[in-house]
Amino acid sequence: MSINLPLPLLGEMAIFVRVVETGSFSEAARQLGSSPSAVSRSISRLEKALATRLLQRTTRKLRLSDGGEEVFKRCQEMVNAARSVMEISGQFTDEPEGVVRLSVPKAVGRIVIHPHIPEFLRRYPKVDVELLLEDRQVDLIDDHVDLAIRITDRPPAGLVGRQLLSIDHLLCATPQYLAEHGTPTHPHDLLNHSCIYLGETPSDARWKFKKGSKSVTVGVRGRYAANHTGVRFGAVLQHIGIGSLPYFTARRALEKGLMVQVLPDWTFLASYHGGAWLLHSPTRYLPPKLRVLIDYLVECMENEPTLGKPGKSGNLSTAVSEYELPESDGLF
Repeated sequence: MSINLPLPLLGEMAIFVRVVETGSFSEAARQLGSSPSAVSRSISRLEKALATRLLQRTTRKLRLSDGGEEVFKRCQEMVNAARSVMEISGQFTDEPEGVVRLSVPKAVGRIVIHPHIPEFLRRYPKVDVELLLEDRQVDLIDDHVDLAIRITDRPPAGLVGRQLLSIDHLLCATPQYLAEHGTPTHPHDLLNHSCIYLGETPSDARWKFKKGSKSVTVGVRGRYAANHTGVRFGAVLQHIGIGSLPYFTARRALEKGLMVQVLPDWTFLASYHGGAWLLHSPTRYLPPKLRVLIDYLVECMENEPTLGKPGKSGNLSTAVSEYELPESDGLF
C-alpha cells in the first residue's frame, strides 16, 4: 500500500500559519528565527504546490484569499495537532505543567476569578497562570491566549467552552438615600430620582424592565455616569443615587445592609448581560494544564451557585469575603 503524504510541505504549512497569525512576513520570520525572504519563499512554494494564491499582499497588510482561508483552517488544525503531540506527554505525568494565559473582563477577573487562583496554584504547583484583565475582546490566536472568559448570550463561532455563571444586574441604593428621596415602587418612579448609569452610549440611560408579560423602558437622568463598576459602586455607597450594578459586585454590600436592591419585583435588563463563558479554541487534544484549570473554575462556580443570582441565600468563600469594597475596573 502506498501512502502519499505531503511531508515536504509540512514545514511550509506551519510557516503559512505563523504568517497569518502574526499578519507579517517579518514578524513571522523573527519568531521563527528566519529571514523575511526565506519565509516568503516558503509561502511561494506552498502556493505553487497547491496551485492557488493563498495571500493577497499589499504594501501595508496581508489578507487571505478565498482559497487561502480554507487552506489556513486545515493548516492550523495540523499545527494545533502537532502542538498537542508535543504536550501529550503531560497526560502521563502525575501533575500537569506549563503556563496558562487566561483573559477575563476586569471586574469579573478581580472579583470572581482572582480569589480562586491562589488555591489553584497550590493544587497544581507546576502550572503557572497569567491572568490578563482587559475588557477588549481578545483574539485567542493573535493574542496568544489559551482561555478567555467573555460575557455573552452564546459562545462565538469558532470557539467552544462552558458557562461559568450568569451575569445578572440590579439597581441598588443606600438606605440613607431612599430615606431622603423615597423608595421607587414602579420603574416610572425613577424619573424622580438621581440615577447612576453606564454612560457610554445614549441607550445606557434608557433602563429596561420586565415583570411577567409587562415591559417598561424609562429614560433615566442623574448627575453621575461612569463606565466603571467600582466607580458606580462607590457612588451608590456615597448616597449619590440609584445605581446599576452587576450582582457579583454588589453582593457583599447587600448582605451587610450597606445598600438595598431597588425594584426587586422587576427584572432589570442591563445593556451588558449574558453569561460568563469560559472559552477556548476547538481541539480534540486539550492540554492537561488547560483541562485542570477549566475543571477547577467550573467546580468553584458550582460551589457558589448564587454568585450571579440576586435574591438567593449563600455564603461567599473566605477569599471573596475579603472584598469589602470591590475596586474593580471595566464595564462589568
